[in-house]
Amino acid sequence: MMWTTLLAYSDAHADEGGVSYWLPGRFGSLAATPQLPGWSMAEVYYHTSVSAFGSAAAAREIHVGRIPATINVDLNLRLNAQADLILLNPTYTFATPVLGGQLAIGVTGLFGRSSANLAGTLTTSVGPFAVTSTGSFGDSITSVGDLYPQATLKWNAGVHNFMTYVTGDIPVGAYSSTRLANLGIGHGAFDAGGGYTYFNPQAGHEFSAVAGFTYNFKNTDTQYQNGVDFHVDWGASQFLSKQVFVGLVGYAYQQITDDFGQNPVLGGFRSRVLGVGPQVGFLFPVGDMQGYLNLKGYGEFAAENRPAGWNTWLTFSLSPQAPTSTVQPARRMVTK
Repeated sequence: MMWTTLLAYSDAHADEGGVSYWLPGRFGSLAATPQLPGWSMAEVYYHTSVSAFGSAAAAREIHVGRIPATINVDLNLRLNAQADLILLNPTYTFATPVLGGQLAIGVTGLFGRSSANLAGTLTTSVGPFAVTSTGSFGDSITSVGDLYPQATLKWNAGVHNFMTYVTGDIPVGAYSSTRLANLGIGHGAFDAGGGYTYFNPQAGHEFSAVAGFTYNFKNTDTQYQNGVDFHVDWGASQFLSKQVFVGLVGYAYQQITDDFGQNPVLGGFRSRVLGVGPQVGFLFPVGDMQGYLNLKGYGEFAAENRPAGWNTWLTFSLSPQAPTSTVQPARRMVTK
């Protein structure tokens, strides 16, 4: 199964102004299962709709320069954001073992539209003087995003599968520190972790979990640096046949160190969110390749210092075809 490298688009998620590099749900079912050697390609349509209140909304207004960092604020703001993205993820899986495992490298690029709107009442004070203002502003952008290289190593031992991965952000996408909506995050990032998949093809049972940490580099445009993030993505599925499966997916995201360079009103601005939802997948031949179609969705809850809402992923991938005598459902299941 191929994991899709979807990264944050900067109007929709946390850390600096509520925006993180890591997009929760990036991994899912069969994340650690080895693949057939050769090239594969995944195409993903991703849609999200989120909102935030209070400090999470004000953080966006602060970071686009609408609120000076030297004044005190009383927050009554709402942020609404949407994104529609197309992601392309070519990956090459090597036939020669590396450290006894299977090495795969790839990169993800994205194109799409991101929009955001901020509205509400803001009271600012300097000493004994206070000013209250009510209004809204917003913007949108249609362009390309950052690039996200990744490498994985996977090992198989019967029904048990293990993996380790490294990935990161190359900040070449459309970004402006004065814009509310962006498709880049304005800084580099490095992320690494490991995962496990239990997969019994005879019974059709599967469970996967992948955990990792993100280190964020400083945004030199804003002199802001996000703290370290910890994240866990999981998926569970039951194959109804060799071609069709259904199941659940979920994630947990928690920032574990404070941001640096934030407005004092925001405090450490550590963000958190949980998500869960259904998934369905279908495998089918495409010439001498294997096609895979997956639809999954997440509803978010327990958010802190981060916009929350819902998101859906529609994935189509092509990968080398397994031998017809081999039961190998979901060869490269793109899971976020």
